[in-house]
Amino acid sequence: MTDADTTTTTTTAADWRAWQVSWDRQQEWYMPDREQRFRTMLDMVEALVGPAPRVLDLACGTGTITARLLARFPRATSTGVDLDPALLAIAEGTFAGDERVSLVAADLKDPDWTARLPYGSYDAVLTATALHWLHAEPLAALYGQVAELVRDGGVLMNADHMIDETTPRINAAERAQRHAQMEAAKRDGALDWAQWWQLAAKDPVLAGPTARRFEIYGEHADGDTPSAAWHARVLREKGFGEVRPVWCSPSDTLLLALK
Repeated sequence: MTDADTTTTTTTAADWRAWQVSWDRQQEWYMPDREQRFRTMLDMVEALVGPAPRVLDLACGTGTITARLLARFPRATSTGVDLDPALLAIAEGTFAGDERVSLVAADLKDPDWTARLPYGSYDAVLTATALHWLHAEPLAALYGQVAELVRDGGVLMNADHMIDETTPRINAAERAQRHAQMEAAKRDGALDWAQWWQLAAKDPVLAGPTARRFEIYGEHADGDTPSAAWHARVLREKGFGEVRPVWCSPSDTLLLALK
């Protein structure tokens, strides 16, 4: 490899790392406690299926969960599934050459999406801040498909917005406080969702995938945020034996379902 080749390779790798960091900062603007849920998620992976799991990173985005999984468990393997061309491009750049990672472009609303997976079963299915893009009916159907992929003794963990509609005053107070903190962070230079995508649209590598992404999704999908109790009930109906929260914030819950 020539010095020029080395420089090009290093620059490209640095760009992908920069996009990962930028994505993390944008997401943390919405969820300052984001890393807490990931730590708990991986704690429970280790506790229930061990330090070398086969993982399905569901709606993987840029591969946020996969990156943390492999940093903590080097013998783990991960299959990342998503439909977003831009976020998958970042994931592909990040994990290029890593044989532990497979990335699959698939629509989770497609009844046959599981046929694209490299494995028929997984120790753990992990997802975060993604499935609220689905309405309740397709989400319930997805939970049924995931239940068939998780081996006996394996786990599904979903960290997402789970809103209890029986506590409207608490919900309103939490939302007002959270948005006040977000506005303060934005005044200090934090990027929001729209601003981050504007930057991606201007990047020479991501401009094309970003345009395709907006053709698929528009500005934002209009899904549902049912309560943790709803998720737990549906997961039990779909075949999981034990389900309960293992972490929560005032607005979000990490729900663990054990097969």
